[in-house]
Amino acid sequence: MTPVTEDPDRAATEAARPQRPRSVRARKAVLDATNELLAAGGLPAATIDAISSRSGVSKATIYKHWPSRTAVAAEAFGLRMSSALQLPDTGSARGDFGVQVRLVSEFYASQAGTVFAQLLAASVTDGEAGQFFRTFFLAGRRRAIGELWNRALARGEVRPDVDVEVAQDILFGPLIFRLLTGHAPLTEEQAAQIADAALDGLLAREAAG
Repeated sequence: MTPVTEDPDRAATEAARPQRPRSVRARKAVLDATNELLAAGGLPAATIDAISSRSGVSKATIYKHWPSRTAVAAEAFGLRMSSALQLPDTGSARGDFGVQVRLVSEFYASQAGTVFAQLLAASVTDGEAGQFFRTFFLAGRRRAIGELWNRALARGEVRPDVDVEVAQDILFGPLIFRLLTGHAPLTEEQAAQIADAALDGLLAREAAG
């Protein structure tokens, strides 16, 4: 396990730190190369040696900005996937969350979902990489789902006594469990059933009716 550094969140520190043009170019080269390797062979292919060779950036420079290959992969993957997130706007909470659960299920069932699972598993034993995974991938997606929840809350469609973080875990946790265990399929029909079952408990009584 990676030892804990004095910085409580190195990922957030790196993201906020001003970068010189040369450093910006090097980071972009590293992140682009990492995404190419992830697309070709998943996390196992994104070794520091492979990233350095493909990007032309020295291993010493890579380790200056990232504590491990998993941290590099987490940032690269998170930045690439952030542009793919489009929130639905159906006009109702049941419609919005139903569509979103289906889209997330499709994502987990894809090649990108396999990379997500690999990063999630690796982050369990690599604490610093976990910081990068949460900062660059999970945080943006949870903020986006929070927008859907606040939109529904303003319309009086969801229960105000349920915390938005709890609601997200109820809606999307089953999908992650299926992805990691493989005990049940990630299909459109199954996603619809999961969304309906979760929303029956999350919607305000009038909206559920």
